[in-house]
Amino acid sequence: MQRRRWLVRTASAVLAGWGVGATAQPALDKCVVAGWSKPITEITNLLVDEQKGFFKTRGIALGYVPGAGGGDALRNLLSGQADVAFTDPGSLFAALDKGEKLRVIYDIYPQNVFNVVSLASTPIRQPADLKGKRVGVYSLSSGTRQNLQVLLHQAGLKESDVTVVVTGLLNFAPLMQGQVDATAATDTGLAVGRQRGLGAVHVMEVRQHLNISSDLFVVREDTYQQRKEILRRFLQGYRDSMQWMIQSPQEAAQLATQVAIDGQNPAINLEIIKLRNAASVSPLTQQRGLGAIDVDTLQKGAQVYRQLGLITRDLRMTDVVSQDLLPGRS
Repeated sequence: MQRRRWLVRTASAVLAGWGVGATAQPALDKCVVAGWSKPITEITNLLVDEQKGFFKTRGIALGYVPGAGGGDALRNLLSGQADVAFTDPGSLFAALDKGEKLRVIYDIYPQNVFNVVSLASTPIRQPADLKGKRVGVYSLSSGTRQNLQVLLHQAGLKESDVTVVVTGLLNFAPLMQGQVDATAATDTGLAVGRQRGLGAVHVMEVRQHLNISSDLFVVREDTYQQRKEILRRFLQGYRDSMQWMIQSPQEAAQLATQVAIDGQNPAINLEIIKLRNAASVSPLTQQRGLGAIDVDTLQKGAQVYRQLGLITRDLRMTDVVSQDLLPGRS
């Protein structure tokens, strides 16, 4: 009897090792996102799939390639290191201007979150005051630089009228230390700077002049044509993750302490997450759901970049924007 039980147990173990009698787990489709940053708090929803399973539930094995600006994200996409780029409109326009075949499939942040900040103790109050000044940017391939150019254009200035200084992501330290006279940043960057003792500042918001999207999901044309079902499930997972972060900012702030390189302080995390939540919503997304793309506003942005001389071609955004993969679309 004992020998029979041993044989049954042994046979069961062998069969389990072969997968016989076990529930087969469906294979996941890999989808890699090329980001504009390292894994930071404001993208917590992309970093918690191990804990929350937003993408795994949709059959997606999510990967992330960090970068230093939206231009980096597109370079990683175009080199084949990623399937989807998390990038800004300016970098998109520049790539399209060079003839790259790309598709915009989701509007991540339909609100413009960029700004240029100067200390209140200086006389810099408006874009015209930046002439001849040193202005910090995150990187030369970032949205901070391109939005600085937009702001300068409003004052009849060019980038050559200022000295651009690459300061990195934590670009308020150089401002506080007097290494630059002003710095181009985002709303979340400004929030972190204030938490770290920035003090009184004057903020020039780019959205007062051009309120276009801050970031988009962009794919190569061949990926769009060949992997629509995977991309559709990726976008479903992303929307699920963003809705969670909007509905549960406290939980997201706590999880950021585990997954984000800058997430040590839950209180700062919460402020950053609330800002990103707000930037994810617009009147259009309230009507059509998160990710809805305002093609007319993107077209206006492309025209401004053409007027600035940042691109040389007239772009038709209707040719590159596709909303058929958005959750809820057939």
